[in-house]
Amino acid sequence: MKNIVLLSTFIISLTVCAQKLPKGFVFLSDVDATIQSELRYLSNNNFIGKTINGYYDNCVIVTKETADALQKVQTVLTKKGLGLKVFDAYRPQQAVDHFVKWARVLNDTLMKHQYYPEVPKSELFKRGYIASKSGHTRGSTVDLTIIDIKTGKELDMGSPYDFFGVESHPFYKNTSEKQKKNRFYLREVMMANNFKPYNNEWWHFTLRNEPFPITYFNFPIKG
Repeated sequence: MKNIVLLSTFIISLTVCAQKLPKGFVFLSDVDATIQSELRYLSNNNFIGKTINGYYDNCVIVTKETADALQKVQTVLTKKGLGLKVFDAYRPQQAVDHFVKWARVLNDTLMKHQYYPEVPKSELFKRGYIASKSGHTRGSTVDLTIIDIKTGKELDMGSPYDFFGVESHPFYKNTSEKQKKNRFYLREVMMANNFKPYNNEWWHFTLRNEPFPITYFNFPIKG
């Protein structure tokens, strides 16, 4: 009897914790479970060095239109033994606020060597690396790369995800031919499926004709 009560409590708990997303949003895994994810802002492996406000579970949330477009990209890549890996997608406003607050504390440079070695923290706002508003918060912008399906290894793009520097610009010249080819292929396949690129970050794409072009959401990343 005790076990039955515990099981019932567990099931109720799952039901209570399951987040009901705003209309128009979906969990990407419900549309295509083959797309991999590694939400960096859920971990300590990001430019701040700690979990970012609003991130509670490793679940990718996007608008339904974005999920459908990503599924089309995945279908193309799978035929070549490749696949997508998402680093970030919908990002709550509270996370953006966390970035802004951190950027103002100039002596907090825990991850400088790894993520912004050549950029003074005092210039992160001026150079556009940190802003008070983000397209991610509208739900149709994604940060991602391509992986080899068999090994799970990311293709070499010439710079790490979220690296603050010219090395992350899609057309940065000092990359190998292989790195250029990988960057251009990611850009090509995303643009062919209705995404527009961002000229300062090879990993950043926004769905064209996004459904919420002026709405910034703040619900948490929670399964």
